[in-house]
Amino acid sequence: MSSPGVFPPAPEVSAAAHIPSYARYQELYERSIRHPDEFWGEIANEFHWRVPPAQPFLRYNFDVTKGKIFIEWMKGGVTNICYNVLDRNVQDKKLGDKIAFYWEGNEPGDSMSITYSELLRKVCQFANVLRGQGIKKGDRVSIYMPMVIELVVAMLACARIGAIHSIVFAGFSSESLCERILDSNCTLLITADGFFRGDKLINLKSIADEALKKCAEKNYPLSKCIVLKHLGRDEIVSDGPSKISPPCKRQCPDLQINWKPSVDMWWHELIKDASVECEPEWCDSEDELFILYTSGSTGKPKGVVHTVGGYMIYTATTFKYVFDYHPDDVYWCTADIGWITGHSYLTYGPLANGATSVLFEGLPIYPDISRMWQIIDKYNVSKFYTAPTAIRLLMKYGEEPVKRYSRKSLKVLGTVGEPINPEAWLWYYNVVGDKRCPIVDTFWQTETGGHVLTPLPGATTAKPGSATFPFFGVVPAILDESGEELEGEAEGYLVFKQPWPALMRTVYGNQERFETTYFKKFPGYYVTGDGCRRDKDGYYWITGRIDDMLNVSGHLLSTAEVESALVEHSSIAEAAVVSHPHPVKGECLYCFVTLRDGHEFTSTLVDQLKKLVREKIGPIATPDYIQNAPGLPKTRSGKIMRRVLRKIAKNDRDLGDISTLADSTVIQQLFENRCKTVQ
Repeated sequence: MSSPGVFPPAPEVSAAAHIPSYARYQELYERSIRHPDEFWGEIANEFHWRVPPAQPFLRYNFDVTKGKIFIEWMKGGVTNICYNVLDRNVQDKKLGDKIAFYWEGNEPGDSMSITYSELLRKVCQFANVLRGQGIKKGDRVSIYMPMVIELVVAMLACARIGAIHSIVFAGFSSESLCERILDSNCTLLITADGFFRGDKLINLKSIADEALKKCAEKNYPLSKCIVLKHLGRDEIVSDGPSKISPPCKRQCPDLQINWKPSVDMWWHELIKDASVECEPEWCDSEDELFILYTSGSTGKPKGVVHTVGGYMIYTATTFKYVFDYHPDDVYWCTADIGWITGHSYLTYGPLANGATSVLFEGLPIYPDISRMWQIIDKYNVSKFYTAPTAIRLLMKYGEEPVKRYSRKSLKVLGTVGEPINPEAWLWYYNVVGDKRCPIVDTFWQTETGGHVLTPLPGATTAKPGSATFPFFGVVPAILDESGEELEGEAEGYLVFKQPWPALMRTVYGNQERFETTYFKKFPGYYVTGDGCRRDKDGYYWITGRIDDMLNVSGHLLSTAEVESALVEHSSIAEAAVVSHPHPVKGECLYCFVTLRDGHEFTSTLVDQLKKLVREKIGPIATPDYIQNAPGLPKTRSGKIMRRVLRKIAKNDRDLGDISTLADSTVIQQLFENRCKTVQ
């Protein structure tokens, strides 16, 4: 096996005692890629296996010219990930009384905690509820919930009985929820009455009802929906106050819940008499654990499939090393569990290590701009993991709101979701971390399951904005357009040469799309879809999406998905969407729309289009700019030249080679119609 290229120079100091030295990192890394069976086999031995995995530990094919693409880690090994993250910690490691989560609600003071023993009991109860509803191994369960402890309970209960959870971010629309339920053929939906996001009341049950109505209209009637009474939890009369559901700090008398007795069931009523003991379903290492949808360049989201064993050992290991985890840490990942970061580094990775985490329901600047720093001091957070979008947002308010709180507990800072610009990196390091906390700027994807390019605190010297170099078992390469590997300093397509344990296994129900998207362009490699530069010291720098995708606030969006929403409006004949720099979100959506004859471009139309995108996809996809485009720049074959549109959006008149443009007269008109933008 080849190594990834030139290693960066060793740091002068090692800030973290339990992280390997730089020299030791190199030694471990080389072993992980030359002898993956031994390296990962030793890590797997730290977990509970009903049947230990046997050799061969890894079987795979990355080359479409040689047959079907497949990845198998520890196939034949039998385990259960819920048992490993809960029972193993309670029974074997004697961590039953340790706090698993501090829950911090939307309103300050709306908080509670839950120990590993309490979490295990709640998960067993709900797993028994699911079994009572006929859910069995391999069934898909859709979860559409706010950031509450019961969301963790629901996903671990699925894992305990071998059901496959498909979590949908609670900010997505009814259309998006419906689409994901249909694609994965879910047999049950778990949701909540509603929640507050800052000042805004979200009637989640109403959105879920609309999604189920759309499913029924498409001949897929879902007959079971379990509803958590979150905002209405004060109304529940049971055996006294429940520790898992603290009284609401904010009353919500206006929340109207429609109830369909033949479909809807209250969580608290189902769980009331459920047993607190539940034998886990023992699963093969390669059994499916969850489906998580990510945007696709065709516009239809892809159901990324992750499996039990490899995902378990990889998320546990990356969490341990990347965040330099110690048993007395309090860790806070601000991501929503509806995204892969919340799956890997708020749920499975931390719990596998017996960690204590903060689970936050609210917003970074609600009710005031110091909320995040107040939470860090409240819980003595030592490891903090957030998105560059949040950092840029908080930078706007200066240093004073940060320095109002001590943050003396912080030891390691992390970033996730998109490359961080050097200015934001330095503010994070200097202001938030007081120049004493290493920053781990992590690169990975929904598809990779866990970190693939990342610094290790204390073992590597960071460069602001660089993802540094590969984690154990990960072998990156940079290819040119013809598929040739580039050595030394280079820029091109970022690919990986062999699988690590948490790499996705397929696209749910569509192996052909899996192979076409990730392996067809360059046979023999996993293709990330990202551009990358490797500098003279061997550091990797992610340069952005090569395909037609956008990264908005750390969330990947498909231009095709947004375009298809825009053209549903009766006034729009054609639409093209490109990315535009945004001072807070990193990228935002800049849309060009061509009107049908007889229609006018007005501010009312712009508002209608933004509303349409919000309804079809969700608020995260709301365009910042919509421009009238009587004509779009196209090649003679009819392909839209998005490269040119990106230049126009940025008012950059250096368009490069436009010799293939069919009608060059549209260019000047597009520049004249430009929206006034902020960069």
